[in-house]
Amino acid sequence: MRTIKMIGLDLDGTLLNREKKLTTYSKEILKEAICQGMIVLVATGRPLLGVPDFMREFPGMRYILTANGARIYDREDGNRLLYENLLSREDACAVLDVFEEYDTLKDVYYDGVGYANRLEVEHLERYYEDPAMREYIWRTRKRVENVRDKMKEYSFGLDKIQAVFAKRSEREEAMRRLKEKTDLAVTGALANNIEVNARGVNKGNGLLMLGKILGIEKEEIMACGDGLNDLAMLRAVGFGVAMANGNEEVKKYADYVTGSNDEDGVAKAIEKFVLR
Repeated sequence: MRTIKMIGLDLDGTLLNREKKLTTYSKEILKEAICQGMIVLVATGRPLLGVPDFMREFPGMRYILTANGARIYDREDGNRLLYENLLSREDACAVLDVFEEYDTLKDVYYDGVGYANRLEVEHLERYYEDPAMREYIWRTRKRVENVRDKMKEYSFGLDKIQAVFAKRSEREEAMRRLKEKTDLAVTGALANNIEVNARGVNKGNGLLMLGKILGIEKEEIMACGDGLNDLAMLRAVGFGVAMANGNEEVKKYADYVTGSNDEDGVAKAIEKFVLR
C-alpha cells in the first residue's frame, strides 16, 4: 500500500457512533492524522447544513464532500464550491413520480440544504426506527408544504433527491424500477431509503476529483464506510475500509474490515494503517 495522503470518511454508521457523536478517542486520532499532514475530510450523503457543526468546524479539516459527491466545498475559503454535478429538475421529477406511489418521506437537496414535506416530517416514526436519525432529520430539514412545488422555485439542479420508505418491500420494488428505467446514480445508505444523484455521481468519483484537484493519486486515498452509497468510494480508492456493522456487500469489496462505529472502528483503522 502506498503512503496515504487523503482519508475520506462517511459519517452515519461509520465515523459517528449510534448516538451521532464523535468520541474523544476518534477526535484525537483525526487530529493526529491531520497534524501528520493528511487531508482528512467528511464524505457524506448529507447536505452541507446536515453535517454537524463539530465536523464542519473540525480543526484542520478543510474539505467537505456532500450529497454523495454532488458537491465538494473548501471550508477554509468560506465554503467555496470546488466541484458540483447536479441532478436536473426533469430527472428529479421523474424520480419523484416513483417515490410518490409509495408511503415515503421525501427530501430534496438544494445548495446544501435539505427540504422535506411538513406532514411527513411530523410522522418521522413511520420512516425512521432509530431515535438519533429521527432527531437529526427533525433538526436539519426545512419543512415545505410540497417538495415538488419547492423544486419549481429553483432554476438550477438538485444536489440529490431521496426517499425513506415505511415498508422495505416497497423500497426494493422502487429501487428495481428506478434502476431499470434510468441511468442515474441510484443507491441507498439505509435499509429503507433510496438516494438518487446525477449520472456518475458517487463518493468515489468525488474523492478522485478532489484528489485530482490536490494532486493526490487514487492509490494515496483511503476511505471508510458502511452503506451501499459507500461501495463505489471503497472500490474507487487505493485502500477501502468497511465497518464491522456495514452492509455485507460493502464488506465483501473492502480491503479491510475494521471495528464497528460504536467501537471507534475508523480511528483504529487510521491508527493501524496511517499513523503506524
